[in-house]
Amino acid sequence: MRYSSVNRGIPGGNPIANALVVIVGALAIAASLVLGFFAFVVLGSIVLVLGAIIGLRVWWFNRKLGKQLKNAQEAPQGGVIEGEYHVVKRDEKP
Repeated sequence: MRYSSVNRGIPGGNPIANALVVIVGALAIAASLVLGFFAFVVLGSIVLVLGAIIGLRVWWFNRKLGKQLKNAQEAPQGGVIEGEYHVVKRDEKP
């Protein structure tokens, strides 16, 4: 007949085995907490770096778009476009 502790449900036969179970369980919980913390730090760092990169790109495009809109508003509103041209190839009629 096996007797077990009323409070914990641990078999009461071998105190050395009980101590080993408690020690191994505490070590497993501690290792899980440490690994979980470092995984959280790594994933948080990745999210922060990606967020900074995306934020920088959005800011850059908004700045570029704002300059284009500003230049478009400052351009003359007439129907004449000034500039130079070069004839690349003449059409020859046979």
